[in-house]
Amino acid sequence: MRSKEEIRGIVEGFAKSGMTRREYCAKNGIGISTLDYWRRAHRKLKPKLKLKLVEVAVGQAQLPVAFALVLANGRRIESSWSFSAADLEKLIRVAES
Repeated sequence: MRSKEEIRGIVEGFAKSGMTRREYCAKNGIGISTLDYWRRAHRKLKPKLKLKLVEVAVGQAQLPVAFALVLANGRRIESSWSFSAADLEKLIRVAES
């Protein structure tokens, strides 16, 4: 029985190998169906969404402000984009949650 680290290494090795599944399995002494099972399981473990933090500079708005949303904590969100009333209601509900 192989450890999780060995299985991860085999799955990642296959992805980088450029070989067909048949070639890679023959080289590593595993069945094709075993490799397929491990690949499916490996995909389920990976996060579906990768979040990336981005630094944002806070400064004075240079465009005319179409609307400003002032939150309860005093923070202010301003935008020059125009929104429909329905979209503004959704924005406010998200900001309040």
